[in-house]
Amino acid sequence: MKVSDPGFKGGDRTSIELPQSQRDIVKALYDAGKKIVFVNCSGGAMALTPESQRCDGIIQAWYAGEQGGRAIAEVLFGDVNPSGKLPVTFYKDDSQLPDFLDYTMKNRTYRFLKEEPLWPFGYGLSYTSFAKSKAKVKKSKEGCTVSLTVSNTGSRDGDEVVQVYLRNPKDTEGPVKTLRGYQRVSLKAGETKAVTISLSGDQLLWWDKDSNTMRPMQPKDYEVVVE
Repeated sequence: MKVSDPGFKGGDRTSIELPQSQRDIVKALYDAGKKIVFVNCSGGAMALTPESQRCDGIIQAWYAGEQGGRAIAEVLFGDVNPSGKLPVTFYKDDSQLPDFLDYTMKNRTYRFLKEEPLWPFGYGLSYTSFAKSKAKVKKSKEGCTVSLTVSNTGSRDGDEVVQVYLRNPKDTEGPVKTLRGYQRVSLKAGETKAVTISLSGDQLLWWDKDSNTMRPMQPKDYEVVVE
């Protein structure tokens, strides 16, 4: 494609930064002392580091579709308490991503990025707050179970998405961590619930470079991370 605008190489994007004209508008509003809620409509992750420092709130709306305007308005006016979690990693800037033509996984996605991103995979805010405690892992016939308590510590009803990740500290070339289970929990203000997430079968497989196959992990090999 014959696209010569800044940030493009033919039909491919060379930058994940916000277009400069839009960035300038946000800065002008910030410099004028305005409160800013920024609704970002994009099909993928954007580098929004300056905006995260200048805006009072940011909604990642993706390509919202026919009822998108209504959904965004319901969140903005507080009729709906948001509970979405990012399905991709949002990087701080272009420097955190390898070249587009580099096909290795090094520093790509939450599984292989070793630096701190702007917002990690699985990140998301709510109009209330949550606390997790008493996490335990037990062996089961099929694999293991992860149990914990989740509390709504804020003043509004809301949903939290409990995420269970596994990592193998011995595998220095493998993922930093990998999502293996999750569960949505609806909690009224001040309420606490017990949550149990079971892991089995494919959820407990890990890449074994010696056999060039996915193989069951041994309990001593992995750590469980609850977020």
